[in-house]
Amino acid sequence: MDLGSFITDLAAIVGPRHVLSEAGDLAPYQTAARYGGGRALAVVRPDSAEQVAAILRLCHLHKVRLVPQGANTGLVGASVPDGSGEQLVLSLSRLTGLFDLDVANRAVTVGAGWDLDRLNEKLAPHGLWFPIDISASPSVGGMISTNAGGSRVLRYGDARRNVLSLQVVLPDGSIAGDLKGLRKNSTGLDFKQLFIGTGGSFGIVTAAVLDLQPLPKQTVTALVVPRDLDAIGPIQALLDGQAGEFLSAFESMSGPALKAALHHRPQLRNPFGGPPPEETLLVELMSTTGADQLDLEALLLAVLEQGYESGLIADAIPGPPAELWALRHAISEGLRGLGRVIGLDISLARGKMSAFRAEATEWVRANHPGLLICGFGHRGDGGDHFNLVIPKEVDADYPPDRVDGVRRGIYDLLVGRYEGSYSGEHGVGPVNLAHHQIHADPAQQALARLLQNHLDGDGLLGRVRW
Repeated sequence: MDLGSFITDLAAIVGPRHVLSEAGDLAPYQTAARYGGGRALAVVRPDSAEQVAAILRLCHLHKVRLVPQGANTGLVGASVPDGSGEQLVLSLSRLTGLFDLDVANRAVTVGAGWDLDRLNEKLAPHGLWFPIDISASPSVGGMISTNAGGSRVLRYGDARRNVLSLQVVLPDGSIAGDLKGLRKNSTGLDFKQLFIGTGGSFGIVTAAVLDLQPLPKQTVTALVVPRDLDAIGPIQALLDGQAGEFLSAFESMSGPALKAALHHRPQLRNPFGGPPPEETLLVELMSTTGADQLDLEALLLAVLEQGYESGLIADAIPGPPAELWALRHAISEGLRGLGRVIGLDISLARGKMSAFRAEATEWVRANHPGLLICGFGHRGDGGDHFNLVIPKEVDADYPPDRVDGVRRGIYDLLVGRYEGSYSGEHGVGPVNLAHHQIHADPAQQALARLLQNHLDGDGLLGRVRW
C-alpha cells in the first residue's frame, strides 16, 4: 500500500484537516490512560456514520487495521494502537452532530462522540440525566463498547441497562441497526447487545438512543465505619431493607486507599481526624421527591442509628455529597502518587466479597510482601478495584512478566475459587486478553470467534481477537 495515496483517500472522505500524520499530532492518540500505548499509522476524525462507513470500506480495500477511539479514557489498552505503526486510529470524537432529546420518551438520541459530562450538562435543564457515574468523562461510544458501570450501578445499572438502541457501522462498511428507542421489542435477536461490552470488535458504534432518568431532588451521604469486615454485608442488608428504593451507592474504601487520597489531596478535609479506619463505606441515598414531602437525611440517620445500636456500625459521619465524593474520587490519583498501579477491576457475588478480600490479601502478603494493597470499589454491586501499588523503591523488581504473574495469581483465585469476573467494568483489551483466554468459558469464546470471523474475517478491527 502506498501511504501517501491512502492518506489522500482519507482526506477526500473527511477533509485534510481531519487526517493527522505528523508525530506531534499523533501523540495524544497513541497514549493510553493507564497502560500501554504504541505508534499509529495515522489518525482520521470522521463526523458522521457515512464517513465512518467510507473509512472502513477503504481500510477493507487496502487491508489496513484500525483501532476505534472515543475519549481514550479506557483502562485496558484497547483504545490505542499497538507498536507496529501499522494501525489507523479512528477517532470518533467529532460524532457529536446528533442530539435529539425526546422528553416524553425520557430518551435522547446522540452521536457516539458525546462525552458524559457534556451530555449531562445539556440534559440538566430538562431535569434529566444519564446515570452512568464514573470518575472520568468517557464518550458515549466508549461507555457502550466497554459496558461501563461506575458508582451507581446498584441503583441504575450499567450501560447495558441504559441503552435502548444503536446505530453501528460493520467492518465491511455497511450501516446497521436502528434508532427507534423502544423499551419493548421482542422480535428476535437483540441486535444492540452484540456491540455492548465487546470493545468495538464486531463493529463501530456511531449513535445510540439512551434511556434517561429524572434528576434527583435530594441526595444525602455518610461515611460509615463497619464494626469489622464481616459487618459490611449485614449493613447493606439493613439499608436494603429500610431504604432500598433510595439506596444509590454503597462504596468501600480501604484505609491505605483513603490515606493515599488524603496525602495526595491535602486540601481535602480528613473526616476522621487521624488515620483512616481499616475500611470505610460511602453510603448515598437519592430521591426524586422533594424535601418538603420526604426528609431523606432523617431516614438515613435513622437507619444508621439502627446499625449502631445493633453493633454493626462503629461510627458514622454524615457530610455533604460533594465533599465525601471528592474523597472517594481522589483515591486513584493518590495511588498513582505512591507508585505504579496494578489495577485489578474485578467483580463477584456480594456474599463472597469479604472472604475473597481476606484470602487475596493473604496471598499478596505471602508472595509479594513489597506491594501495597489499596482496595476500593463498588461494594454494593459486587465490584471491587483490588488495586496493588508497586512502591517506587521496588519498581525495578516488577518487570512486565512479574506484574502479569501477580494478575494471574489473583485471577486464578478469583475465578477458580470464587467464580468472579476478571473485568467488572473496564472491558477486555491487551492488558487482560490473555487472562480472558484462560478463564472465559470455552464455548462462549468459540461463539465470539465465530461471530468475529464472520463479520471481520480479515482481522482489521480493534485490538482484541476473541
